[in-house]
Amino acid sequence: MAPTACSSAPPTPAKAGHTAQPKPSSSATSSPDITLAFAGDVNFEDRTATLLNDPATAFGPISAVLQQADFTALNLETSVTHRGTPQPKTFHFRTTPAAFTAIRAAGVNLVTMANNHVEDYGQTGLADTLAAAKASGLPYVGIGTDADAAWAPHVATIKGTKVAFIGVSQVAQLASSWVATNYRAGEANAINERRTLNAVRAARRLASIVVVFMHWGTEGQSSPDANQLALAPKLAAAGATIIVGSHAHMLQGSGWLRNTFVAYGMGNFLWWENSYSTATGVLQLTLHQDRPLTARFIPAVVSDTGRPVPLTGAAAHRAKRDYASLRASAQLAAAPY
Repeated sequence: MAPTACSSAPPTPAKAGHTAQPKPSSSATSSPDITLAFAGDVNFEDRTATLLNDPATAFGPISAVLQQADFTALNLETSVTHRGTPQPKTFHFRTTPAAFTAIRAAGVNLVTMANNHVEDYGQTGLADTLAAAKASGLPYVGIGTDADAAWAPHVATIKGTKVAFIGVSQVAQLASSWVATNYRAGEANAINERRTLNAVRAARRLASIVVVFMHWGTEGQSSPDANQLALAPKLAAAGATIIVGSHAHMLQGSGWLRNTFVAYGMGNFLWWENSYSTATGVLQLTLHQDRPLTARFIPAVVSDTGRPVPLTGAAAHRAKRDYASLRASAQLAAAPY
């Protein structure tokens, strides 16, 4: 599998932190191409909480898009608990384990939970969240009972290719008390840059494709901020094949940073309020054996129910054009270089 113009032979496999299988292939003679799909922020508060009354249909028609890929990932931005103490911050999100049921039913294979809401209800809420995630069987990255677990990759074998996923937050608020340590449960946070980059390097020894899902950026800003622009090249140099972002509540541009494909921000996806923007979508990245990956953006809009609804016709054409226009301010190229 050659994700970029300058790929190397797959490294020697080693023991991974988490392993699981992707969606089964529909044919024994299926194409060696691998399609990964990514979406943005998901939570189940207020208007979206009612969607869990029927978890199997919570995501609505966008599920068909999520299920098209060989492997799909998004950001689950909430704690999963009914206990704990609200932390000193403005917004607090929590939900029930039915959230994991809904996400699996929609066709999602993995969630990152390294974000600024996973510990909204403190260590008690985090313990409940970890227990619920484990019980659900849905793979997750970005949180753990200690630092090793929080930065551990999830490794999936997709059509014979190992793909490693890591989740990390760059949000500074409460980072010093939320970051996982050798003696404390928490999230993977780039406040510990050395461990973050070492985690990418370690994942690269496990898998030929490394995906880093970052929670970063400035809320309401469609261009990446200085912290994103500073960290992305370091992640790329450490071995990231793909970098995908969330948190800004806005779509941010995607394209190439040398031989690494970067999508700085996927915006809100299934969300409790309209926030800064209702523009959203699913980013499909197809890895090819003999050429760089190709990207396809499937636009959607966050509806009044909080569900993302795929766009069609002229509205879809405009949304694709608007998304492509974000590349310039993201300082990314249209092709690897």
